[in-house]
Amino acid sequence: MNSWFTVKVKYTKQLENGTFKRVSEPYLLAAMTFTDAEARIYEELGSSIRGEFQVTGIARTDLHDIFQYDDAEQWFKCKVTYDRIDEDGEKAKTISQNFLVSAAHVKEAYERIEESLATLMIDFNVVSITASPIVEIFPYREEDVQSPVAKKSPAFEEEVQHTPIRQVFSAAGSDLDEDVFDEDSDSTLTDAYSSEEEEELTSDEEETDLED
Repeated sequence: MNSWFTVKVKYTKQLENGTFKRVSEPYLLAAMTFTDAEARIYEELGSSIRGEFQVTGIARTDLHDIFQYDDAEQWFKCKVTYDRIDEDGEKAKTISQNFLVSAAHVKEAYERIEESLATLMIDFNVVSITASPIVEIFPYREEDVQSPVAKKSPAFEEEVQHTPIRQVFSAAGSDLDEDVFDEDSDSTLTDAYSSEEEEELTSDEEETDLED
């Protein structure tokens, strides 16, 4: 089964002013294992990065869905919570899930996550929105074994105003009541974007570090 992985890549980048700088950038991709994630990042970046580059860190990343709009390149991580109700109608527990959405700013990210989750038949709260350092996302591919097909919203055009086209990249088996992450559960995966981990991309339980 596929998972999302954040892969940190170090290489020499040419800046807009023509100078060169050694940078370390995170990419998000779908893969089955850490080894597959490493192999795929070399495949995806091999033709776009000039010269050599190194993979310096790989971390499994807790994301439920990704909503990509064609008019924005900045990514925002949105944390959403909702209450799961048991069969007797009593509140069982609070579920927490992470989403990524592309937007121009935080306000637009909030509006787009509300729009994207509007069809859910539950009440939910957007408890936090933070800018993500992710440079690019490589979603599931049809040719990959056991890879769900990314769902793409129908594209259409208006004569007067362009309406942003949205693509939805779902995590494997991403039904709302499946593969949920309970905040209080010991099995919750480390958030690859949080505070100091955002920079180092380390995970206490599941991470592979590749030395320079």
